[in-house]
Amino acid sequence: MLSKYLAAAVFASALIATPALAQTPKPAVSAQSASSAGLWQSSKLIGTNVYNDQNEKIGSIKELMVDKTGNLESAVIGVGGFLGVGERDVAVKFSDLKWSNEPVKSSTTGAGTTNTAPTNSSAGPRTYPDHAIYNASKDQLSSMPQFDYNK
Repeated sequence: MLSKYLAAAVFASALIATPALAQTPKPAVSAQSASSAGLWQSSKLIGTNVYNDQNEKIGSIKELMVDKTGNLESAVIGVGGFLGVGERDVAVKFSDLKWSNEPVKSSTTGAGTTNTAPTNSSAGPRTYPDHAIYNASKDQLSSMPQFDYNK
């Protein structure tokens, strides 16, 4: 008699477990979507130096402006001034910026000194570029209209 109850219990357990086993497993998260490969940290872009095509520093990124859908529209660059005094903000299209992962090439200035950008010595892939490139001079950027954050 005990074997009848045992057989019935095993059979009932099998019936209950069958639908759970038949369910399709959820797809695993791909390595690309679970990692930051190919992505940049936007917080690291703020403060990034901007150079022109002649490797002259023309400013630094002060802010990134996004539209209502989250697309980057413009980068606000602080230009001119000395140690932040007299600096003014101008906006350029984000798509007009080029990005470089390599440090700015050394150049010799008039006094025989070398102008180089600091390098990052940490191992592993960086989650931000070394600098931005915008094809304009300091004078051209300075003549652009002041960016108004309130508009």
